[in-house]
Amino acid sequence: MTFRRKALRPFEQESVNFLVTNLIGRRVLTEFMGWFSKIEHPLVRDLSIGVWRLFADLDLSDAAKQQFLSLHDCFVRELKDGARHIDDRPEIVVSPCDAIVGACGQVNGDEVLQIKGMPYALGELLHDPELVEAHRDGCYATLRLLSSMYHHFHAPQDCRVDRVTYVSGDVWNVNPAALRRVEKLFCKNEHAVIRARLAGTGIPITLTPVAAVLVASMRFDFLDAALDLRRSGAKVFACSAEFKKGQKMGWFEHGSTIIVFAPRGVCLHESVIEGARIRVGEPLMRLS
Repeated sequence: MTFRRKALRPFEQESVNFLVTNLIGRRVLTEFMGWFSKIEHPLVRDLSIGVWRLFADLDLSDAAKQQFLSLHDCFVRELKDGARHIDDRPEIVVSPCDAIVGACGQVNGDEVLQIKGMPYALGELLHDPELVEAHRDGCYATLRLLSSMYHHFHAPQDCRVDRVTYVSGDVWNVNPAALRRVEKLFCKNEHAVIRARLAGTGIPITLTPVAAVLVASMRFDFLDAALDLRRSGAKVFACSAEFKKGQKMGWFEHGSTIIVFAPRGVCLHESVIEGARIRVGEPLMRLS
């Protein structure tokens, strides 16, 4: 194989991945997967998990149980007690999920990058002028959950959530191949905006879970409403939910993305760089 052929191979794989996961009936495929993954039959379960293992680095060693009723039951697995250490230093905001760090850094006015060269405006994602101003010139971190990862998300600090805005939308894949091709992808996809303030200081921290192909549903432990594609537009849920750092907040039905926003004066932890792996409870940001 020539050097040129080797160099082009990753781009060819990206193109195929983008075509298969984004252009072939995204919504139908997602709804089908939601139904299929919940089939509680040993043969379907074992074959599905076996195929999943072929395409993903699936590690179940830290799962609370090793026997699952269905593929979905494996997707939304809980962890063993003590499987994640939560950094308890008061100045540290921790990662809400296991993830690979994507675009991160300083918010440029009200502009954020989904990937290099692909900006979007805070207002298009957050649907809340007050939050746009709160995070203007602040910092952010994009956390991408792979399909094989633990899919629950947790409170990044002691905090109170007073509002969740759910925005129905598309189900583009959220991998780098799609992020390079689809402008404002996070804004177009189904997502939620969790508005929180840190206990004691009142510092605003916003978590934005973004759904994707095969995973157009998310659940919150503190909301009774089911959020899915059958809703349309943006819907606001007022609430008053108190969380301790590391306490579970909700989960995805599969892998996806969470974007964390903080105001000016909060900075990324020095270990948080694009491409790094991070786990629940590890340092994400540092309070000044």
